[in-house]
Amino acid sequence: MRLVGFRHRGERWIGAVAAGRVRPLAPVDDFYAAGEALPAGGEPVDLAGVEQVPPVPLTARIFCVGINYRAHADEAKPITGLDAPELPTVFGRWPSTLVVDGAPVPVPPAEAGLDWEVELAVVIGRRAWAVAAADALDHVLGYTAFNDLSARRKQLETSQWTLGKNADRSGPIGPVVVTRDEIGDPAGLALETRVNGEVVQRADTGQLIHGVGRLIEYISDTVTLRPGDVIATGTPGGVGLGRSPQRYLLPGDVVEVEVERIGTLRTPIVRRGDLPPELLW
Repeated sequence: MRLVGFRHRGERWIGAVAAGRVRPLAPVDDFYAAGEALPAGGEPVDLAGVEQVPPVPLTARIFCVGINYRAHADEAKPITGLDAPELPTVFGRWPSTLVVDGAPVPVPPAEAGLDWEVELAVVIGRRAWAVAAADALDHVLGYTAFNDLSARRKQLETSQWTLGKNADRSGPIGPVVVTRDEIGDPAGLALETRVNGEVVQRADTGQLIHGVGRLIEYISDTVTLRPGDVIATGTPGGVGLGRSPQRYLLPGDVVEVEVERIGTLRTPIVRRGDLPPELLW
């Protein structure tokens, strides 16, 4: 099943997508509270005619994993001084940074641009506490694509990454959540990033240092993972930071990240002043 979030009857809903139509399932919070018992839903409507929203609760926690591919560790080390970590490096994103496919993302005025990071993201479907890696995938609802757009100046000014990883609207997610029964083993899914059509990242999830099961195990022995929480598993090599000269996304650029069997997430980059205030405040 392929799932999206959208506005329906004045609320945020989850719907099932097929053949360009979306069938309403339930309001977002009700959907995640239902667990494996999916709601009956309603009559399908045209997907093109609905306003999409991030397919997770407003209370979702987004756990991001840094330096989780060796090629990315190699390109980042001369700048950050960090080796490939023995344990997962986890930092948080605020759900307010999440945006959907096609939504414009502004460059913060003090930044030279934004950096791209294609990632496989995991959406939790069942409560997970102290879960062993071997059992971890049973707690997954599905998988989606994520672009961890990064404000590198702010990220690298200190050892704390929070501000650089939480710029306004800098967390594109989508275009759909594909349920785990359709994906199976998430290892080996191809990843690609394109900037204005040029391929700048290409790898697959078989190259993860810490795989999906291990990440769920590592997080859940300290923090209970709740339905709707997201784990962004990290980006491979090829980011703008690691290039010579460094290259960043500027207003007018379009960045696309694609995950095999999930789809392509497209993001236009704009000036902050190009967006109406209600999208930022």
